[in-house]
Amino acid sequence: MSILVSLSEGNIDYEKFRKSLHRLEEQHEIFARGDPYWSVNVQEAMAESVIQRFETCYDCLWRILRRYLILELGIPGVPSSPKPVLRLAAENLVLRTPIEQWIKYANARIDTSHDYDGEKAQACLLVVPAFIADSIQLYVSMSRGKWD
Repeated sequence: MSILVSLSEGNIDYEKFRKSLHRLEEQHEIFARGDPYWSVNVQEAMAESVIQRFETCYDCLWRILRRYLILELGIPGVPSSPKPVLRLAAENLVLRTPIEQWIKYANARIDTSHDYDGEKAQACLLVVPAFIADSIQLYVSMSRGKWD
């Protein structure tokens, strides 16, 4: 199910965001359930997979959010980097969750891309459930669709 919102100045296609968020949600559920028979290598691979899906979903989210600010809200001069886009979205009441939480997600994304050690990976994994919930809420709000 593709949700495409038509606007006078262009379109916002939410499909890539929806798919990446679904994949993250599914992979995190598998990881969170775990399996007592998984080897340490499989556990690490599953964690890395969740983190990679988080990174992909986060990157997709802030880019879609940027388009939304430009096309839906008509905001000129929207920056081309994540944190300013998030702050602008918060100022325009697009985000329901406080900006501090979204900055945590941004920092988790930055940490995993610049220094992938065990401590930062664990910190990222801890924010993923809240990120999923907040992202679903944002998807529903922006796309005017439902989460399925």
